[in-house]
Amino acid sequence: MKYSDAVIIGAGPAGLAAAVEIAKAGGQVTLLDENNKPGGQLFKQIHKFFGSSEHLAGTRGYNIGQQLLETTKDLGVEVILDAPVHGIYHDRVVSFSHKGKEQSIAAQKIILATGASENTLAFPGSTLPGVMGAGAAQTMINVHQVLPGKKILMVGTGNVGLIVTYQLLQAGADVLALIEAAPQIGGYGVHAAKIRRAGVPILISHTIKEVWGNDEVEGAMVTQIDKDWQPVPHTEKHFDIDTICIAVGLSPLTELAWLAGCRFTYIPRLGGHVPIHNSDMETTVPGIYVAGDITGVEEASSAMEEGRLAGIACAQALGLYDAERALILKDQVWDRLNALRTGPFGEGRRQAKEELLNVL
Repeated sequence: MKYSDAVIIGAGPAGLAAAVEIAKAGGQVTLLDENNKPGGQLFKQIHKFFGSSEHLAGTRGYNIGQQLLETTKDLGVEVILDAPVHGIYHDRVVSFSHKGKEQSIAAQKIILATGASENTLAFPGSTLPGVMGAGAAQTMINVHQVLPGKKILMVGTGNVGLIVTYQLLQAGADVLALIEAAPQIGGYGVHAAKIRRAGVPILISHTIKEVWGNDEVEGAMVTQIDKDWQPVPHTEKHFDIDTICIAVGLSPLTELAWLAGCRFTYIPRLGGHVPIHNSDMETTVPGIYVAGDITGVEEASSAMEEGRLAGIACAQALGLYDAERALILKDQVWDRLNALRTGPFGEGRRQAKEELLNVL
Protein backbone atom coordinates (compact mmCIF):
# COMPACT_ATOMS: atom_id res chain seq x y z
CA MET A 1 0.00 0.00 0.00
CA LYS A 2 1.17 3.52 -0.81
CA TYR A 3 1.40 6.28 1.81
CA SER A 4 1.15 10.03 1.55
CA ASP A 5 0.89 12.96 3.95
CA ALA A 6 -2.20 14.17 2.14
CA VAL A 7 -4.47 12.72 -0.53
CA ILE A 8 -6.57 15.20 -2.47
CA ILE A 9 -9.49 13.89 -4.50
CA GLY A 10 -10.30 16.15 -7.42
CA ALA A 11 -7.75 18.00 -9.56
CA GLY A 12 -9.91 21.03 -10.30
CA PRO A 13 -9.24 24.57 -9.05
CA ALA A 14 -9.83 23.72 -5.37
CA GLY A 15 -7.78 20.52 -5.43
CA LEU A 16 -4.86 22.06 -7.31
CA ALA A 17 -4.75 25.07 -4.99
CA ALA A 18 -4.82 22.81 -1.92
CA ALA A 19 -2.03 20.65 -3.30
CA VAL A 20 0.15 23.70 -3.91
CA GLU A 21 -0.28 24.94 -0.33
CA ILE A 22 0.60 21.60 1.29
CA ALA A 23 3.53 20.90 -1.02
CA LYS A 24 4.83 24.46 -0.60
CA ALA A 25 4.96 23.83 3.15
CA GLY A 26 6.97 20.67 2.58
CA GLY A 27 4.25 18.02 2.64
CA GLN A 28 3.98 14.96 0.41
CA VAL A 29 0.82 15.20 -1.70
CA THR A 30 -0.99 12.74 -3.96
CA LEU A 31 -3.70 14.20 -6.19
CA LEU A 32 -6.31 11.83 -7.65
CA ASP A 33 -8.78 12.61 -10.44
CA GLU A 34 -11.13 10.41 -12.43
CA ASN A 35 -10.63 12.42 -15.63
CA ASN A 36 -7.78 12.01 -18.11
CA LYS A 37 -6.80 15.65 -17.80
CA PRO A 38 -6.29 17.75 -14.65
CA GLY A 39 -7.62 21.25 -14.18
CA GLY A 40 -11.35 20.64 -13.89
CA GLN A 41 -13.50 23.55 -15.02
CA LEU A 42 -10.54 25.89 -15.51
CA PHE A 43 -9.58 24.41 -18.87
CA LYS A 44 -13.07 25.08 -20.25
CA GLN A 45 -13.02 28.72 -19.20
CA ILE A 46 -11.65 30.87 -22.00
CA HIS A 47 -13.15 34.06 -20.54
CA LYS A 48 -11.22 36.46 -18.31
CA PHE A 49 -11.84 36.32 -14.57
CA PHE A 50 -13.43 39.20 -12.65
CA GLY A 51 -12.31 40.64 -9.32
CA SER A 52 -9.04 42.16 -8.24
CA SER A 53 -5.45 41.43 -9.20
CA GLU A 54 -5.10 39.10 -6.21
CA HIS A 55 -7.98 37.09 -7.68
CA LEU A 56 -6.16 37.00 -11.04
CA ALA A 57 -8.65 39.37 -12.67
CA GLY A 58 -8.12 39.69 -16.40
CA THR A 59 -6.56 36.21 -16.65
CA ARG A 60 -8.31 33.51 -18.63
CA GLY A 61 -9.32 30.36 -16.77
CA TYR A 62 -7.21 27.97 -18.80
CA ASN A 63 -4.12 30.13 -18.14
CA ILE A 64 -4.81 29.98 -14.41
CA GLY A 65 -5.15 26.21 -14.65
CA GLN A 66 -1.86 25.95 -16.52
CA GLN A 67 -0.11 28.05 -13.88
CA LEU A 68 -1.44 25.81 -11.10
CA LEU A 69 -0.41 22.65 -12.95
CA GLU A 70 3.11 23.94 -13.52
CA THR A 71 3.40 24.86 -9.84
CA THR A 72 2.27 21.41 -8.68
CA LYS A 73 4.84 19.85 -11.02
CA ASP A 74 7.62 22.09 -9.71
CA LEU A 75 6.67 21.22 -6.12
CA GLY A 76 6.70 17.47 -6.78
CA VAL A 77 2.98 16.77 -6.32
CA GLU A 78 2.08 13.28 -7.51
CA VAL A 79 -0.89 13.52 -9.89
CA ILE A 80 -2.70 10.28 -10.77
CA LEU A 81 -5.32 10.65 -13.52
CA ASP A 82 -7.95 8.18 -14.78
CA ALA A 83 -8.26 7.22 -11.13
CA PRO A 84 -11.90 7.14 -9.93
CA VAL A 85 -12.13 6.84 -6.14
CA HIS A 86 -14.70 4.36 -4.85
CA GLY A 87 -13.97 4.08 -1.16
CA ILE A 88 -12.73 5.99 1.90
CA TYR A 89 -12.24 3.95 5.06
CA HIS A 90 -12.11 4.86 8.73
CA ASP A 91 -8.31 4.75 8.89
CA ARG A 92 -8.11 7.22 5.98
CA VAL A 93 -7.34 4.62 3.36
CA VAL A 94 -8.48 5.72 -0.09
CA SER A 95 -9.34 3.04 -2.65
CA PHE A 96 -9.31 3.84 -6.36
CA SER A 97 -9.04 2.22 -9.77
CA HIS A 98 -6.14 2.94 -12.11
CA LYS A 99 -5.00 1.17 -15.28
CA GLY A 100 -7.47 -1.65 -14.70
CA LYS A 101 -6.25 -2.37 -11.17
CA GLU A 102 -7.64 -1.67 -7.72
CA GLN A 103 -5.21 0.36 -5.63
CA SER A 104 -5.13 1.89 -2.17
CA ILE A 105 -3.29 4.74 -0.54
CA ALA A 106 -3.19 5.65 3.14
CA ALA A 107 -3.05 9.31 4.14
CA GLN A 108 -2.77 11.36 7.29
CA LYS A 109 -5.13 13.94 5.78
CA ILE A 110 -7.72 13.81 3.00
CA ILE A 111 -9.18 16.75 1.09
CA LEU A 112 -12.35 16.20 -0.91
CA ALA A 113 -12.45 18.63 -3.83
CA THR A 114 -14.88 16.71 -6.02
CA GLY A 115 -16.75 19.71 -7.44
CA ALA A 116 -20.34 19.66 -8.66
CA SER A 117 -22.53 18.14 -11.37
CA GLU A 118 -25.02 19.80 -13.68
CA ASN A 119 -28.72 19.72 -12.88
CA THR A 120 -31.11 18.63 -15.58
CA LEU A 121 -34.73 19.08 -16.61
CA ALA A 122 -37.39 16.55 -17.54
CA PHE A 123 -39.77 17.46 -20.36
CA PRO A 124 -41.28 15.66 -23.37
CA GLY A 125 -38.35 14.93 -25.67
CA SER A 126 -35.66 15.55 -23.05
CA THR A 127 -33.99 12.20 -23.81
CA LEU A 128 -33.46 12.95 -27.50
CA PRO A 129 -29.88 13.24 -28.74
CA GLY A 130 -29.08 16.94 -28.89
CA VAL A 131 -30.28 17.73 -25.36
CA MET A 132 -27.22 18.29 -23.19
CA GLY A 133 -25.85 20.21 -20.25
CA ALA A 134 -24.30 23.60 -20.95
CA GLY A 135 -21.09 22.33 -19.36
CA ALA A 136 -20.97 19.47 -21.86
CA ALA A 137 -21.34 21.95 -24.70
CA GLN A 138 -18.58 24.10 -23.19
CA THR A 139 -16.29 21.07 -23.02
CA MET A 140 -16.99 20.25 -26.67
CA ILE A 141 -16.20 23.71 -28.02
CA ASN A 142 -13.39 24.83 -25.70
CA VAL A 143 -11.56 21.56 -25.03
CA HIS A 144 -12.29 19.38 -28.07
CA GLN A 145 -13.05 22.12 -30.65
CA VAL A 146 -16.27 20.38 -31.70
CA LEU A 147 -19.46 22.36 -32.29
CA PRO A 148 -22.37 20.58 -30.52
CA GLY A 149 -24.95 21.97 -32.93
CA LYS A 150 -25.71 24.75 -35.36
CA LYS A 151 -29.01 26.08 -34.04
CA ILE A 152 -29.16 26.14 -30.26
CA LEU A 153 -31.64 27.03 -27.53
CA MET A 154 -30.14 27.78 -24.09
CA VAL A 155 -32.24 27.08 -20.99
CA GLY A 156 -31.16 29.09 -17.96
CA THR A 157 -29.62 32.54 -17.56
CA GLY A 158 -27.23 32.05 -14.67
CA ASN A 159 -23.59 32.84 -15.33
CA VAL A 160 -23.02 29.41 -16.88
CA GLY A 161 -25.87 29.85 -19.34
CA LEU A 162 -24.80 33.37 -20.27
CA ILE A 163 -21.08 32.64 -20.60
CA VAL A 164 -21.55 29.42 -22.57
CA THR A 165 -24.02 31.16 -24.88
CA TYR A 166 -21.42 33.78 -25.75
CA GLN A 167 -18.76 31.13 -26.25
CA LEU A 168 -21.09 29.17 -28.55
CA LEU A 169 -21.57 32.32 -30.61
CA GLN A 170 -17.79 32.77 -30.76
CA ALA A 171 -17.46 29.15 -31.92
CA GLY A 172 -19.84 29.76 -34.82
CA ALA A 173 -23.16 28.46 -33.51
CA ASP A 174 -26.46 30.30 -33.93
CA VAL A 175 -28.11 30.66 -30.52
CA LEU A 176 -31.76 31.44 -31.25
CA ALA A 177 -32.73 32.42 -27.69
CA LEU A 178 -32.14 32.00 -23.98
CA ILE A 179 -35.13 31.17 -21.81
CA GLU A 180 -35.45 31.64 -18.07
CA ALA A 181 -38.29 30.41 -15.85
CA ALA A 182 -37.65 33.06 -13.21
CA PRO A 183 -38.91 36.62 -13.73
CA GLN A 184 -35.35 37.95 -13.88
CA ILE A 185 -31.97 37.02 -15.32
CA GLY A 186 -29.93 34.90 -12.92
CA GLY A 187 -26.37 35.90 -13.86
CA TYR A 188 -24.28 39.04 -14.01
CA GLY A 189 -25.65 41.92 -16.06
CA VAL A 190 -22.36 42.36 -17.91
CA HIS A 191 -22.69 38.86 -19.37
CA ALA A 192 -26.35 39.38 -20.30
CA ALA A 193 -25.49 42.68 -22.00
CA LYS A 194 -22.98 40.93 -24.27
CA ILE A 195 -25.64 38.42 -25.29
CA ARG A 196 -28.19 41.13 -26.07
CA ARG A 197 -25.64 43.14 -28.07
CA ALA A 198 -25.07 40.01 -30.15
CA GLY A 199 -28.78 40.07 -31.01
CA VAL A 200 -29.84 37.00 -29.01
CA PRO A 201 -33.23 37.40 -27.27
CA ILE A 202 -33.54 36.54 -23.58
CA LEU A 203 -37.05 35.38 -22.67
CA ILE A 204 -37.74 35.57 -18.94
CA SER A 205 -40.72 33.79 -17.34
CA HIS A 206 -40.53 31.11 -20.06
CA THR A 207 -40.01 27.37 -19.96
CA ILE A 208 -39.84 24.43 -22.36
CA LYS A 209 -43.17 22.79 -23.13
CA GLU A 210 -41.86 20.06 -25.41
CA VAL A 211 -39.10 19.05 -27.80
CA TRP A 212 -39.60 16.90 -30.89
CA GLY A 213 -37.58 15.12 -33.53
CA ASN A 214 -36.91 11.79 -35.23
CA ASP A 215 -33.81 10.30 -33.63
CA GLU A 216 -32.51 13.79 -32.70
CA VAL A 217 -33.71 17.25 -31.71
CA GLU A 218 -35.46 19.05 -34.57
CA GLY A 219 -37.55 21.66 -32.80
CA ALA A 220 -38.85 22.97 -29.49
CA MET A 221 -41.89 24.74 -28.12
CA VAL A 222 -41.52 27.16 -25.24
CA THR A 223 -44.28 28.89 -23.32
CA GLN A 224 -44.61 31.81 -20.98
CA ILE A 225 -45.37 31.05 -17.31
CA ASP A 226 -47.14 33.15 -14.70
CA LYS A 227 -46.13 34.06 -11.14
CA ASP A 228 -47.37 30.64 -9.98
CA TRP A 229 -45.14 28.92 -12.56
CA GLN A 230 -48.12 27.80 -14.62
CA PRO A 231 -48.19 28.00 -18.45
CA VAL A 232 -49.95 31.05 -19.87
CA PRO A 233 -52.38 29.94 -22.64
CA HIS A 234 -51.67 30.98 -26.20
CA THR A 235 -48.10 32.16 -25.52
CA GLU A 236 -46.30 29.26 -27.21
CA LYS A 237 -43.27 29.97 -29.39
CA HIS A 238 -41.71 27.49 -31.83
CA PHE A 239 -37.98 27.20 -32.56
CA ASP A 240 -36.35 25.16 -35.31
CA ILE A 241 -33.23 23.91 -33.54
CA ASP A 242 -30.90 20.92 -33.40
CA THR A 243 -29.52 21.38 -29.86
CA ILE A 244 -30.80 22.36 -26.43
CA CYS A 245 -28.33 23.28 -23.68
CA ILE A 246 -29.51 23.03 -20.08
CA ALA A 247 -28.00 25.48 -17.59
CA VAL A 248 -30.26 25.25 -14.55
CA GLY A 249 -27.72 25.09 -11.77
CA LEU A 250 -25.28 22.67 -10.18
CA SER A 251 -25.39 20.24 -7.27
CA PRO A 252 -22.38 19.42 -5.06
CA LEU A 253 -20.81 16.01 -5.72
CA THR A 254 -20.95 14.65 -2.19
CA GLU A 255 -20.97 10.86 -2.56
CA LEU A 256 -17.48 10.36 -1.13
CA ALA A 257 -18.24 12.59 1.85
CA TRP A 258 -21.32 10.47 2.58
CA LEU A 259 -19.20 7.31 2.28
CA ALA A 260 -16.64 8.74 4.69
CA GLY A 261 -19.33 9.33 7.31
CA CYS A 262 -19.36 13.13 7.24
CA ARG A 263 -22.38 14.87 8.71
CA PHE A 264 -24.47 16.97 6.34
CA THR A 265 -26.88 19.87 6.36
CA TYR A 266 -29.28 21.12 3.70
CA ILE A 267 -28.86 24.67 2.39
CA PRO A 268 -30.70 25.34 -0.90
CA ARG A 269 -28.61 28.43 -1.70
CA LEU A 270 -25.49 26.23 -1.76
CA GLY A 271 -27.02 23.61 -4.04
CA GLY A 272 -28.57 21.18 -1.58
CA HIS A 273 -26.93 18.81 0.90
CA VAL A 274 -23.40 19.91 1.84
CA PRO A 275 -20.92 18.47 4.35
CA ILE A 276 -20.69 20.36 7.62
CA HIS A 277 -17.23 21.81 8.24
CA ASN A 278 -15.43 24.35 10.40
CA SER A 279 -13.51 27.49 9.41
CA ASP A 280 -10.47 25.32 8.55
CA MET A 281 -12.66 23.36 6.08
CA GLU A 282 -12.39 20.23 8.27
CA THR A 283 -15.51 18.06 8.32
CA THR A 284 -17.05 16.24 11.27
CA VAL A 285 -14.71 13.33 10.47
CA PRO A 286 -11.30 14.30 11.87
CA GLY A 287 -8.62 14.54 9.19
CA ILE A 288 -11.06 14.87 6.27
CA TYR A 289 -11.40 18.32 4.73
CA VAL A 290 -13.53 19.75 1.91
CA ALA A 291 -13.00 22.59 -0.55
CA GLY A 292 -14.68 24.04 -3.61
CA ASP A 293 -18.13 23.26 -4.97
CA ILE A 294 -18.61 20.24 -2.72
CA THR A 295 -19.10 22.82 0.07
CA GLY A 296 -21.61 24.85 -1.96
CA VAL A 297 -21.53 26.00 -5.56
CA GLU A 298 -19.57 29.22 -6.18
CA GLU A 299 -17.12 30.63 -8.72
CA ALA A 300 -13.72 29.10 -9.50
CA SER A 301 -11.98 31.96 -7.67
CA SER A 302 -13.75 31.03 -4.44
CA ALA A 303 -13.00 27.34 -5.00
CA MET A 304 -9.28 28.09 -5.25
CA GLU A 305 -9.34 30.14 -2.06
CA GLU A 306 -11.15 27.38 -0.17
CA GLY A 307 -8.57 24.94 -1.52
CA ARG A 308 -5.78 27.16 -0.20
CA LEU A 309 -7.53 27.37 3.17
CA ALA A 310 -7.89 23.60 3.44
CA GLY A 311 -4.28 23.13 2.32
CA ILE A 312 -2.92 25.54 4.92
CA ALA A 313 -5.01 23.90 7.64
CA CYS A 314 -3.73 20.46 6.61
CA ALA A 315 -0.14 21.72 6.60
CA GLN A 316 -0.62 23.03 10.12
CA ALA A 317 -2.17 19.76 11.29
CA LEU A 318 0.78 17.90 9.77
CA GLY A 319 3.17 20.05 11.80
CA LEU A 320 4.53 21.91 8.77
CA TYR A 321 3.34 25.31 10.05
CA ASP A 322 3.22 26.56 13.61
CA ALA A 323 -0.04 28.08 14.83
CA GLU A 324 1.14 31.68 14.41
CA ARG A 325 2.25 31.27 10.80
CA ALA A 326 -0.86 29.27 9.88
CA LEU A 327 -3.14 31.91 11.40
CA ILE A 328 -1.51 34.66 9.32
CA LEU A 329 -1.91 32.66 6.12
CA LYS A 330 -5.49 31.65 6.86
CA ASP A 331 -6.48 35.23 7.71
CA GLN A 332 -5.13 36.33 4.33
CA VAL A 333 -7.25 33.71 2.57
CA TRP A 334 -10.36 34.69 4.52
CA ASP A 335 -9.83 38.33 3.56
CA ARG A 336 -9.78 37.33 -0.11
CA LEU A 337 -12.79 35.05 0.28
CA ASN A 338 -14.82 37.76 1.98
CA ALA A 339 -13.89 40.17 -0.81
CA LEU A 340 -15.25 37.69 -3.36
CA ARG A 341 -18.48 37.28 -1.40
CA THR A 342 -19.70 40.84 -1.77
CA GLY A 343 -22.24 42.52 -4.02
CA PRO A 344 -25.77 41.41 -4.91
CA PHE A 345 -24.68 37.85 -5.84
CA GLY A 346 -21.84 37.29 -3.40
CA GLU A 347 -23.69 38.52 -0.33
CA GLY A 348 -26.23 35.72 -0.53
CA ARG A 349 -23.44 33.14 -0.81
CA ARG A 350 -21.61 34.71 2.12
CA GLN A 351 -24.72 34.43 4.29
CA ALA A 352 -25.25 30.82 3.21
CA LYS A 353 -21.62 29.95 3.96
CA GLU A 354 -21.89 31.57 7.38
CA GLU A 355 -25.02 29.52 8.02
CA LEU A 356 -23.02 26.41 7.16
CA LEU A 357 -20.17 27.34 9.51
CA ASN A 358 -22.63 28.02 12.32
CA VAL A 359 -24.10 24.50 12.14
CA LEU A 360 -21.28 23.14 14.30
